[in-house]
Amino acid sequence: MKRFFVLALLLSGMMINKSSAQVFEKGTNIINAGIGIGGNYGNWGGASSSPQINVSFEHGIWEVGGPGVISLGGYIGHKSYKLNAYDWKWNYTTIGVRGAYHYNGLNNPKVDLYGGLMLGYMIYNATGYSGGSGGTGFSAFAGARYLFTDNLGAYAELGGGNYNLSILSLGLALKF
Repeated sequence: MKRFFVLALLLSGMMINKSSAQVFEKGTNIINAGIGIGGNYGNWGGASSSPQINVSFEHGIWEVGGPGVISLGGYIGHKSYKLNAYDWKWNYTTIGVRGAYHYNGLNNPKVDLYGGLMLGYMIYNATGYSGGSGGTGFSAFAGARYLFTDNLGAYAELGGGNYNLSILSLGLALKF
């Protein structure tokens, strides 16, 4: 029994060393492509909407104290609504710059937990109702990625604030 315990301890130590590589490190690049659900824009009775589509990119820039990496990247998202009864249509497109902190303390090479802020510019366009406009604002987000292979995974991200077009975004992540 004692030998079994020592052998199990040695094997688990070897597994911990093998799994110390993290999903997101300095120099890592990840592209997310997803569909968002929920949100504040276009919640009018009788309005139909397109799914919110988004693409984001992140690049690991700085290793920071406490297990983690800071990333910088970009975001683009689009959502449209149509109110058929009046032939009105609204389009919302957000372009943003975002920074995130990726927590690497889990010692799991497949999981990436992150959260951050985005400075976004929203382009608003309406037809049949009123013109368009644009503006800048901040939004916050938190998410998780799970890699199925070394380069391909899935992500889920919660967002809030004026310039996130959805509350929850789900999709694929490509690491390179």
